[in-house]
Amino acid sequence: MTKKVAIIMGSDSDLPIVKSAFSELESYEIPFEVHIMSAHRSPKLVADFAGSAKENGFGVIIAAAGKAAHLAGVIAGHTTLPVIGIPIKSSTLDGLDALLATVQMPTGIPVATVAIDGAANAAILAVQILAVSDDAIAERLAVKKAEMEAGVVAKDKNLQENIK
Repeated sequence: MTKKVAIIMGSDSDLPIVKSAFSELESYEIPFEVHIMSAHRSPKLVADFAGSAKENGFGVIIAAAGKAAHLAGVIAGHTTLPVIGIPIKSSTLDGLDALLATVQMPTGIPVATVAIDGAANAAILAVQILAVSDDAIAERLAVKKAEMEAGVVAKDKNLQENIK
């Protein structure tokens, strides 16, 4: 049975950015759940969810948060599952504050971090993590990578034909 991916947002204002992760996961046929939880406003909910995520069938947790962006780190502190942080651009610091808060984790509590507003890449990284132990996912991933390569080759061919 395919493991699920949890997508946790610190606020509903993160939804427009995080939606791109939904479509990526759907394209790989990965089941997922989406929740709003705050590291600061609902820390017990975060801890309870993270602490039981593995037993509840999750294989990876994606956490999206802006500003102080402690969500991914708090989740990582309560689970042994891989956690991927999406720093959200939501303040006057253009997301740099969220990026630094997400990436600067203490030894022993790692959080994989994608680009500011990089929800699609967070989903693809989750797929790659799940593909390590699921051959069907690995095959879908290989097909997508081959399609990307073919697209680049076609664009280069078109370029070469049009610059002469």
